[in-house]
Amino acid sequence: MKSFIKTLGIAILGGAVVLGSYKFFFEEDPLQRTYTKQTQIEDTLSVSPVNYVASTSIAGVDFTEAAEKTVHAVVHVKNKTVSRVRQSWSDLRSGRVPYRETIGSGSGVIITEDGYIVTNNHVIANARELEVTLNNNKTYKAKLIGAEPNSDIALLKIDADEALPYIVFGNSDQTRIGEWVLAVGNPFNLTSTVTAGIISAKGRDLDETDANVQSFIQTDAAVNPGNSGGALVNTNGELIGINTAIASKTGSYVGYSFAVPSNNARKIINDIMEFGFVQKGMLGISGGDLNGNIADELDINESEGIFVSAVLEDSGAARAGLRSGDVITRIDDIKMKKFSDLTGYVNSKNPGDKVVATVLRDQKVMNVTIELTKNSTVSIPSIDMDLRNLTEEDRRQFKVTDGVKIVATTGGLSKYDLRNYIITKINEEDVNDIDDVQQLLRRLPPNGTILIQMKNSAGEVERFRYTMD
Repeated sequence: MKSFIKTLGIAILGGAVVLGSYKFFFEEDPLQRTYTKQTQIEDTLSVSPVNYVASTSIAGVDFTEAAEKTVHAVVHVKNKTVSRVRQSWSDLRSGRVPYRETIGSGSGVIITEDGYIVTNNHVIANARELEVTLNNNKTYKAKLIGAEPNSDIALLKIDADEALPYIVFGNSDQTRIGEWVLAVGNPFNLTSTVTAGIISAKGRDLDETDANVQSFIQTDAAVNPGNSGGALVNTNGELIGINTAIASKTGSYVGYSFAVPSNNARKIINDIMEFGFVQKGMLGISGGDLNGNIADELDINESEGIFVSAVLEDSGAARAGLRSGDVITRIDDIKMKKFSDLTGYVNSKNPGDKVVATVLRDQKVMNVTIELTKNSTVSIPSIDMDLRNLTEEDRRQFKVTDGVKIVATTGGLSKYDLRNYIITKINEEDVNDIDDVQQLLRRLPPNGTILIQMKNSAGEVERFRYTMD
């Protein structure tokens, strides 16, 4: 009897182990991906010393030189913000409005010896005060020169007493999948941290709504909260990306992260330094990724490229003769696998630049030279609006000759639907186009109040006052 009970117990235990193993190895929870931009760091991780001896190279690649070139040029950025908090009974009785100071933390990259620093826009957003700490522990107050929220890039400036170490730009278009890279930053307030990985994908778009097609470099180098705004460099120590986001269920690194390509960041920085805002060029097409169904309908063998569904009137693409149904396979001999590849490449160019597109039409391949035109839709963060220059149809519909059209409202204005309104005046000055709007706003002090005059689709004139951020 005891032998039987013992045998039965062993059988039950064995069954439990098998069932548990099945649950563990075969019944996985689906991955819920959250793309996170991290800046708020409160505590420093506790660490334990570990002594070890290891090689400084992997597969013959030595990382020490690249790390030495870059670690001194990556800085710690602190963003001090003040936000309103819930009132207590004591606050209500006394009429006080309580505020709380919050300190956010991120990274930045010195790109010139006189102290220009590139970082992420979300690292410095809503900053009341910016502070930069170098690798040698020297601390400076930083000035915000400009930012481009849609690309999540910002430019800072510090005034140092000496020439600063800086990182030179590399060509992100020439990077290859599988190439070794280093991520340099300040995760969890651990300054001067270097991690290694490879480029695991290019042209990655994280915006599932397609409202703002982006193009990121994806890497498996470990990036954590505080790395935002830091450097992604190649083994030569050249800057090929600005670390920006991670895909995670926990808010920390779980396997891959994303960086703004250096060519895009450099173009944004140059525009901010020269013009004070970002000039965006465009081909003038709308469309999407080529897939098997579209390829079958067009009776073509290609399965990768950009399918052109429409061509914008009076754009560079229209002037070059592109039309609906064309398939773009290359731009300047760079393969275009998906629309984010095209967006990323064009965003690194200026209006007036010319590109050569390889186009497939009616089973024939042809090369077409296209001059990029100025993007007629511009985001103006200071007034929470996306604006577009008027088309001939707009002028006829609204019976106006000049002005700009409100395409969307953002930020504090997002609760108001002002689409299809035409702005005709700002502070009683006529507005002819977007350039006029930008010039008017640059002359105004920060947090100033402006009077905006608009015309609605019924032909009625409306006015409202708005306090700029």
